Amino acid sequence: MASLPLTPLSMSTTHNNVHHRHSPHSDAINTPITETTPALGSNDHVNTGDVNPTDRRGDSVDEEDIDQFISDNQALDELQMPTGSKHANKRLFVAFMIFGLLNNVLYVIILSAALDLVSADTPKGVVALFNIFPALITKVVWPLLSNGKIRYTRRVGLCTICSWFGIMIIALSSSLSPRLLGISLASLSSGMGELTFLQLTTTLPTEATSKTALGAWSSGTGFAGVAGAGIWWLLRGLGVKGGLGLSSFLPLFFPITYKYILPPFSHLEASSDSSFYQPLSTSSLSNNNNFRRPAILISVPSSEYVPQHTPLLSSGFIDRDRERNRDGEELTDGDKRLGGMGNLRLTTQEKMKLLRPLVVRYMLPLCAVYVEEYVINSGVAPTLVFPLPTYGIWSWLFKSPRDYYPFWSLTYQTFVFLSRSSLSLGLPPIPKRLLPLPAIIQFLVLSLLFLQAKTFFFSSPAYIPPAEGEGGGVDRSITIVFLLICLEGLCGGSGYVNTFYHVGREGSDGENDDYNDDNEMGGDQRASNATAMEKKAMEREFRIGAVGAADSTGILFASLISMPLEIALCQSQVDQGRTMCREL
Repeated sequence: MASLPLTPLSMSTTHNNVHHRHSPHSDAINTPITETTPALGSNDHVNTGDVNPTDRRGDSVDEEDIDQFISDNQALDELQMPTGSKHANKRLFVAFMIFGLLNNVLYVIILSAALDLVSADTPKGVVALFNIFPALITKVVWPLLSNGKIRYTRRVGLCTICSWFGIMIIALSSSLSPRLLGISLASLSSGMGELTFLQLTTTLPTEATSKTALGAWSSGTGFAGVAGAGIWWLLRGLGVKGGLGLSSFLPLFFPITYKYILPPFSHLEASSDSSFYQPLSTSSLSNNNNFRRPAILISVPSSEYVPQHTPLLSSGFIDRDRERNRDGEELTDGDKRLGGMGNLRLTTQEKMKLLRPLVVRYMLPLCAVYVEEYVINSGVAPTLVFPLPTYGIWSWLFKSPRDYYPFWSLTYQTFVFLSRSSLSLGLPPIPKRLLPLPAIIQFLVLSLLFLQAKTFFFSSPAYIPPAEGEGGGVDRSITIVFLLICLEGLCGGSGYVNTFYHVGREGSDGENDDYNDDNEMGGDQRASNATAMEKKAMEREFRIGAVGAADSTGILFASLISMPLEIALCQSQVDQGRTMCREL
């Protein structure tokens, strides 16, 4: 009896059988193809049938048999991949883009409807304050107070309920106080949603799937700005009750997407694992004179066998829902021990230790970007008003001085969407050391736009107050302001997506090296390693959740700065003889 060493192809079978133990499609995998051996060790061999060793030299290789051998193994790999795993990455992208869109679109709709939600004598900044402050409190306090494993299903349900009740209270109320309560509930949901879905991206099986989810989430939040403004533009004719009432169905897509579109994580693992093992090259076989056509019997290992490569541990992914995996199947006692399902939690001291290095590295640059861009949007942009152009493309867009501010907002939102989609478009993230760069460029943009609003720095001579360009033409500063606002949107979106990309990878480099040889250790050591991996996963979730408070903090500071700044800039223009900012 001759024997053939275990090939990578048969190892692929071994690996995938263990990896998909909890898949609903695992029955097809666990059915023995041939009579199985109890277990396979590093020195075990696969039965190749009766082969006379003296006949092996000098025999030619039958290429048809080799092709059939490769085809059979490829078919087996496809059999082992759960149904739907081939499209898992597409479903993942769609799900997280919907999450990002739904989470931010109500925030934008409420801001767009601010003029209709409060009376004329109520400052519109009140709506902005109640629309951001609860979200900020949620993102600051919740990561510090929460302990143990995150229950993502419960959080998605909480976001859905708060959003729906909030928008319905706004729609059905006519007085200010209940409307502010509804705005606060919607804001709380938005903050909780951003915290939840950013943390969820850190639990995905591989770095590639995590990057896909983060890119899709960022694209969705960026598109929400354009979509929210467009939705309210279409629905505003129905009034607050009708327009917001129709918008109230949007939060219901949270649980639908989470349940039916977000793929089971085991499908993502199967999709990524399929690239680990490649078919045996026919050229390498044909060059081997010692090779004779084998009657290979691929053995499916017993449940006690633990392969040398275990993506469940090496990826750091351990499912977060209590007592169940993402496929909804009950976890065994062994799974619970291996997955670190005990009472693991981060202490307050551990959280503060994790938080300190994040402040300067990530939170300050991100907060600065948001302060600068929202000061531009709320404090400077309302004063960027010009005499109406009489020819060219600008004359088609601007028919009234009131058209300027909505156009600047649309321009900004469009370029935020494009830059937040950079990862989804395949563009490389900016290096970690350059994360402060968007904030630096944004400060330059803010300074130039401030100079234009204050001194008409870029205006053509005929358009510098008190002149109003009565002779006709186009103020060149319109084009310059447009380009600067495009750059503002690019910096804002880039700062967001690149910051969270690097935060999600913080602490992951090299951390898996210590866990690659689990199968050589005893069960207690494997359980200890799994517990350590679970702790690492909790640390990643905390990091990305804590950094999420930086953008809301920046928006809050910007709202406090922009209200007096807008008044001061408008007064400066009036003093110079241009009163258009007060006629809007």
